[in-house]
Amino acid sequence: MANYSRPHLCHCLTRLASVKRNAVVTVYGQRRRTGQEFVDGVLRLAGGLVRLGLRNGDVVSIAALNSDLFLEWLLAVALVGGIVAPLNYRWSLKETKLAMQLVEPVLLVTDEACVSWCIDVQNIDIPSLKWRVLMESTSTDFASEHNQFLTTEMLKQNVLVPSLSTTYAWAPDDAVVICFTSGTTGRPKGVTISHLAFITQSLAKIAVVGYGEDDVYLHTSPLVHIGGLSSAMAMLMVGASHVLLPKFDANTALKVMEQQHVTCFITVPAMMADLVSVNRTTKNGDQNSCVRKILNGGGSLSTELLKDAAKIFPRAKIFSAYGMTEACSSLTFMTLYDPTTQESCKVTYPLVSRPKQGTCVGKPAPHIELMVKLDENSWRVGKLLTRGPHTMLGYWSLHENAVTSESSRNGAWLDTGDIGTIDEFGNLWLIGRSSGRIKTGGENVYPEEVEAVLLEHPGIVSAVVIGVMDVRLGEMVVACVRLQENWTWSDVENRRSRDPELSSEALKHHCRTQNLTGFKIPKRFVRWEKQFPLTTTGKVKRDEVRREVMSHFQLLTSSL
Repeated sequence: MANYSRPHLCHCLTRLASVKRNAVVTVYGQRRRTGQEFVDGVLRLAGGLVRLGLRNGDVVSIAALNSDLFLEWLLAVALVGGIVAPLNYRWSLKETKLAMQLVEPVLLVTDEACVSWCIDVQNIDIPSLKWRVLMESTSTDFASEHNQFLTTEMLKQNVLVPSLSTTYAWAPDDAVVICFTSGTTGRPKGVTISHLAFITQSLAKIAVVGYGEDDVYLHTSPLVHIGGLSSAMAMLMVGASHVLLPKFDANTALKVMEQQHVTCFITVPAMMADLVSVNRTTKNGDQNSCVRKILNGGGSLSTELLKDAAKIFPRAKIFSAYGMTEACSSLTFMTLYDPTTQESCKVTYPLVSRPKQGTCVGKPAPHIELMVKLDENSWRVGKLLTRGPHTMLGYWSLHENAVTSESSRNGAWLDTGDIGTIDEFGNLWLIGRSSGRIKTGGENVYPEEVEAVLLEHPGIVSAVVIGVMDVRLGEMVVACVRLQENWTWSDVENRRSRDPELSSEALKHHCRTQNLTGFKIPKRFVRWEKQFPLTTTGKVKRDEVRREVMSHFQLLTSSL
């Protein structure tokens, strides 16, 4: 007999079916569904999956853009004890096959945007694959042409809506989602996340950000990423309304915010920059007055970008979150802007007698334990570790759900891979990735720390710091910078210019005024004219930037 005291993602369904029974909870294009309609869809699909033969612990891969049906599939698979493994629609065929070979799905769900890409995944490549399902077919010709696919509606046909009280099932170890991460290089790794981790994370977001049942949440982040998934779960738990766009587009997002009276969304710096740019060119200063809460992750907002965001969302409280997939999203939160005071909430480094170290990312969420394992040569800085119900079960291994030694279940700490320090007020100051450190003149430099300082300059929109081989220093610190509009770059001062100018010396001076330690200040600056290369999860490809910088330096040397 099932133990219903165990945490389960689908506990939110009872609330949706009662509190939001006749209220709209999902909006996707012209399709609007009430709480009862959405819950009935989940239950019917769950019944169809049982009839199909899906068993506890079976893995279901989903390759699709954001939609209400994606949410429905996520909950239906969870309800019958399956495990969802979302596939990134931006992946190459090779990456897709590697991910599916790792988790061995029995069922592949896709939409029309991704189906041609999924057809190339042959059963011979994935022997575990038994069924393929087309999430939704708007073209009857397409459906008949590719009749190897079932459809969501086929699975729901002639299924009596089962009762929630008799439907719950759990996969082994209470696993529910395998979220892929690969860092900046390498094969996809499957992070196995439990029902408990998602629920704990959701409650933290509800408590800290203040989400409620009256919120209208715009899905700006893909549901294949942990940020999008964990925020979606928080909104499902609290009974908010969901507005779903297939993919993020700044122009469309701003229009939908007005049309649907959106009150909250999550973002990353690149998204916010796009929203600011589009708002500036198309709205002529009109303000998005319904938005009340914005949660930024995936990197810090520059000072100028935060100012611009506060202008176009004047009634929104802007938060930042620091986290990782292995910790089911956010570890710490902090308020960046509060409209009640109309001021940015900058945290100053408390030890004024010491050089500034890192970027403040706020205080731990209520359920989070953080610890700094000090480096041998430091009394404050070290590896950042965490433990608690939010941590992953482990990395998924072929033929077994591996629970690594880092699992919170045996009391061990999870190494985040980050370097940081915690001040006397409990704020976490993030310095950088342990794997990305630059060794210059025998000293350690973490790129993220230098980047955060550069982003405080009003002329910089983004920056990437790398280490380049150097005969004397071992590695030389080099900064690649993208300038704000209307700023010009000159390493020779031109006092007659009317446009604001930046130069290497000006940026070095800025770093010194921000109390950045001397050996951390970049020796060389490179103006970067285009977007920095990113992985599908939005991380900078530092190796690619380094190769381009090296080529640039070689060209300069050969021309001398």
